[in-house]
Amino acid sequence: MEKDDLKIVNKGLEDEMEILGYKPCRWKMALVGVGVLATGGFLLLLLYWMPEWCVKSTCTRTTIREAEMVLLRSTDEFKRWFLAKVRVMLAPGRNPFDSLDSQTTPTVANGHTPHPSDSPPEDLIRKYAEYQPVQIRYFTLHSTKYYWNDAIQNFEVLMGLEDLGVTCSSVHSDHSAGLTRNLQDYRRLFFGVNEIAVKVPSVFKLLIKEVLNPFYIFQLFSVILWSADEYYYYAVAIVFMSVISIATSLYTIKKQYVMLHDMVSAHSIVRVSVCRANNEIEEAMSTDLVPGDVMVIPTNGTIMPCDAVLISGTCIVNESMLTGESVPVTKTNLPNLGHIVKGAEGDSVYSMEEHKRHTLFCGTNVIQTRFYSGELVKAVVVRTGFSTAKGQLVRSILYPKPTDFKLYRDAYLFLLCLVAVAGVGFVYSIVLSVMNKVPAKTIIIESLDIITITVPPALPAAMTAGIVYAQRRLKRIGIFCISPQRINICGQLNLVCFDKTGTLTEDGLDLWGIQRVESGRFRLSEENAYKESLVKSQFVACMATCHSLTKIEGQLSGDPLDLKMFEATGWILEEATEEETSLHNRIMPTVVRPPKQLLPEPAASPEQDMELYELSASYEIGIVRQFPFSSALQRMSVVARLLGEKRMDAYLKGAPEVVASLCKQETVPENFSEVLEDYTKQGFRVIALAHRRLESKLTWHKVQNVNRDHIETNMEFLGLIIMQNKLKAETPGVLEDLRRANIRTVMVTGDNMLTAISVARDCGMIPPQDRVIIADALPPKDGQAAKINWRYADNPIKQANKSAHLEEVEISFEEVDPREEPKLQEQYHFAMSGKSFAVITEHFQDLVQKLVLHGTVFARMAPDQKTQLVEALQSVDYFVGMCGDGANDCGALKRAHSGISLSELEASVASPFTSRTPNISCVPSLIREGRAALITSFCVFKFMALYSIIQYISVTLLYSILSNLGDFQFLFIDIAIILLIVFTMSLNPAWKELVPRRPPSGLISGPLLFSVLTQILICLGFQTLSFLWVRNQSWYEMWTPISDVCSISSNTTSSAHDNETELDDHNIKNYENTTLFYVSSFQYLIVAIVFSKGKPFRQPSYKNWPFLLSAFSLYVFLFFIMLHPVSAIDEFLEIVCVPFEWRLRMVIIIIGNAAVSVLMETGIDLWGSKCLSWLCCRRRKSPKARYMHLAQELRVDPDWPPKPKTTTEAKAPPCPENGSYQIMSAS
Repeated sequence: MEKDDLKIVNKGLEDEMEILGYKPCRWKMALVGVGVLATGGFLLLLLYWMPEWCVKSTCTRTTIREAEMVLLRSTDEFKRWFLAKVRVMLAPGRNPFDSLDSQTTPTVANGHTPHPSDSPPEDLIRKYAEYQPVQIRYFTLHSTKYYWNDAIQNFEVLMGLEDLGVTCSSVHSDHSAGLTRNLQDYRRLFFGVNEIAVKVPSVFKLLIKEVLNPFYIFQLFSVILWSADEYYYYAVAIVFMSVISIATSLYTIKKQYVMLHDMVSAHSIVRVSVCRANNEIEEAMSTDLVPGDVMVIPTNGTIMPCDAVLISGTCIVNESMLTGESVPVTKTNLPNLGHIVKGAEGDSVYSMEEHKRHTLFCGTNVIQTRFYSGELVKAVVVRTGFSTAKGQLVRSILYPKPTDFKLYRDAYLFLLCLVAVAGVGFVYSIVLSVMNKVPAKTIIIESLDIITITVPPALPAAMTAGIVYAQRRLKRIGIFCISPQRINICGQLNLVCFDKTGTLTEDGLDLWGIQRVESGRFRLSEENAYKESLVKSQFVACMATCHSLTKIEGQLSGDPLDLKMFEATGWILEEATEEETSLHNRIMPTVVRPPKQLLPEPAASPEQDMELYELSASYEIGIVRQFPFSSALQRMSVVARLLGEKRMDAYLKGAPEVVASLCKQETVPENFSEVLEDYTKQGFRVIALAHRRLESKLTWHKVQNVNRDHIETNMEFLGLIIMQNKLKAETPGVLEDLRRANIRTVMVTGDNMLTAISVARDCGMIPPQDRVIIADALPPKDGQAAKINWRYADNPIKQANKSAHLEEVEISFEEVDPREEPKLQEQYHFAMSGKSFAVITEHFQDLVQKLVLHGTVFARMAPDQKTQLVEALQSVDYFVGMCGDGANDCGALKRAHSGISLSELEASVASPFTSRTPNISCVPSLIREGRAALITSFCVFKFMALYSIIQYISVTLLYSILSNLGDFQFLFIDIAIILLIVFTMSLNPAWKELVPRRPPSGLISGPLLFSVLTQILICLGFQTLSFLWVRNQSWYEMWTPISDVCSISSNTTSSAHDNETELDDHNIKNYENTTLFYVSSFQYLIVAIVFSKGKPFRQPSYKNWPFLLSAFSLYVFLFFIMLHPVSAIDEFLEIVCVPFEWRLRMVIIIIGNAAVSVLMETGIDLWGSKCLSWLCCRRRKSPKARYMHLAQELRVDPDWPPKPKTTTEAKAPPCPENGSYQIMSAS
């Protein structure tokens, strides 16, 4: 089949996949059937493990259009294969958004109509005859249906209403009436039932899946083999271990499924009111909803069963399920621009991300709703089922991406090496047995036995122990983890991105002061706005009205910034009750008024009516319409009306630069930029206010449908509110710890650039002596290429006495001592805004990596830009951690190697880690635990590798004399020594502080391999020595049941029980076996202690009591039975009696072995890495990590960093892919 038939599904998305079509082939299937019979079913297992082999060996390649099976391969670095069967359904049309004739009832794939009771049968038969059903091909993968689309000749996913590309006005005009029952049923054919069904698999299904794991199949093979060799006890022990392992595994998997199922289904099916096309409202189950349905949001709130866009009314929603942010959000109705002018300019295409302030997301909790003049609060369903925000979140939990980590890749390589070693032993034992004319059955069993010895069956359980213990310790300090495999990756982090507000700084802002503007000039700053003289000013009116606060159960609730600002005015907020709203037409939904004591007393004349007097004395402002805060627009506005006034007022607040650009130029003070910079450099958060009287023609109804751009223009600048965002007490200390540990810190914030730079300096992210270079990028304009202007932010030390403004500093390199130059070059940090970052990523792609290498402050970053930044940092081989409060960092938290969300919730589904402590002190703790878990994994892996090799050496040496280890000897070694040691050696807690060096990331690293190889050679040497030495003893003879070398002096006495002993078939009892059993048992303990490393990543082993106790008990027990034989134990372990002098010699061998092992390992620890680095230096090896390589290049680049007052231009604007640039000096 031609290569050009390769199609891509989900192009450009996270789950992008290549798709190939296949058709079953009979002769191939017959051939595979024969193969399965010939291999005793093993081929079937192999095809089960490898879906791509299964398809390729039973099917032939065809076009996707005709395919009956599709094979998909992810395009990411994991290149995973998936298999899906193509199915066919019958439907009245191909497009779910086609309007069916009102008289047609759609048929369903399985042949029955959704509502057979609605019309008599003969009526239906007549309707079916009117159309020709079409066949629609589709397949399902990961709870998502892919439908065949003839137009693009490929499969595609139907998301929902957005597929139509509807504009905001068409949502109101074309989709606000609701669907007919027929149309709803027709759409449900394509979009399916609206539920996020997490099917909890049956225990039997899970069991089969678990048991068919290659590891358990290998264990089954081992057990059958041992049973054939009559090693029943050991086989039973392994079966017992496997059963426990499978049972615990099944229990945890089942528990996770049940937990997820309960979390999802808790409120997923509710009763909803749906508007039908004939203006009727009917009750229905939420499972019946399809995109395009119009649902009524009940006044007392509900849990949203789908994603829907508000078309009338407002809602207060708690979105903590999605974002981890517990502050309720106000959602307003989608602006209807078509209401004013058909096809009005600026009528944008509806997008969930862009219009999230008007969108109610599935799973979020609508606390209460508001409506005007008896209108219902309605929303148009946009997405249902797994397409919703919650559905995609659940999908990401159900089908997670594998964590790609060098450790796990290396572990497989290591296992392959062990298999190769086993192969050598396999051949050796066959050759030896054939030469000694051993029966064929014994040859097969013994040679296969070598393989089961070399690949340890307890390895996976041992590897996960360290992670489980680390997870327990993290839970104790309030860090919860939903992805335990990532704990190891935390040990590798060398860069952490921090959100600013709520993470580095306090969540709440304190009002520091206000600076009002009068007649285009700034007045002196004032401490507060709670004054009688200001009560009727527009400035205070703006502070009191321009917010999204609401009362929930009598408590003011909303954005912390809005709360602080409103509280500073001292005003009172009152909301209309439901009764009032339904009684009066056009009631003001929310009213604010100043407290009585602030209002000046009007003089009351005696003849004035008391009611009239109260009316004239009252001063109330009603909020008519809200345009909520948008992080893209960086502003919010409201339309309000003062009681008794005809005309309405518009109030605006937002980022000062944005607000000033929307105001009349003459109302903005000339020194606006200087004053703003002055505040931002001191780290204040500055918000600007503006106001405008609206035209009298704007009535209440028109205001409800007007576009915000009509309101937010020609404003009058009112002044600035200066808020103080205090650093959290823990922040500077934690950042200093990370800096000392050589972990880079980066700030990613939605706040103003200069405020961010100031906070970065205050918390020590940017040291006082370092330079900050601001990259100001401008997109292509009027045929000119995109360009970056480089400017240096002033250095606070040198500029402290001058008025604070942005200095264009020229650095003269002539005065600098040449030896200091490289040092001086390194001390710079880049800062840029989200807009600049977007321009740079698009037009200067080859600059992105250079900028992120020294980029420290990224301000005004949108949520998706935070994710892009994390990806850019990962592209230069950084291990990136992200710490945020979860609100707008979801994408970045998920994308980073380790995302830590500071949230009250036990497990925010947004990130792998959630910390209960609301400050960044959890970051070093997590990295320390990660390092400890990583080192534990290495220790356990090295120990397990040595365990299998030591046992392999013992067995291979014994095979040479046609002997073996006894059943109970195997049992004692594997259960009493190995399991006990493995599960206790993992218990070392993390070291108390972060050290500058990181643990190695993979097992295939010089010092690590060298350590393992030297220990293997030492063990081989001492076992061979003892094996040969025992054979050269003067008393040595072939052991028989009547041998008695223990009491050579009294030749006549013979121990009674030896005579009763029957002949040993397996030749277990002999002097070589006994010697090797003792020596190897001690070797396991020696390597366990040698490999159990403490500093600098874990606490030393002497603080690990269980391990110390286990090792000490085993040493005592082994020395005891070696130096003081106990006949019952000897009989049980099949040990023979040897002279006391040989026992003492064994003690000497063991002490020698221990001394050599400890000395070698200490030597490798002290000098191993130094020797390796010396060898590497001699070869001038370039660093592996891309960021190190880049730093080396930039160190010798004379044009880097860019000089101040220079501009970098993109050479060719038509093709940004090239992204080439040139630096030009500004005149």
